[in-house]
Amino acid sequence: MNVKRIFGTILTILGIIGLIYTGYELINQNTDYISLIVIGVIALIFFFSGIGLVKNTKDAA
Repeated sequence: MNVKRIFGTILTILGIIGLIYTGYELINQNTDYISLIVIGVIALIFFFSGIGLVKNTKDAA
């Protein structure tokens, strides 16, 4: 098992969960926009870094 690929998958899943949470709270008209912006930005960073790790890691057989 490749540790980088597993870590990338975990980061991607955490990013998706954060983005779904941010969207859910925006739809419910939460008035705490600063925390939603912070959560959304961190979720985007997790998501794109996870995708990058999974994409750029080569499989070693």
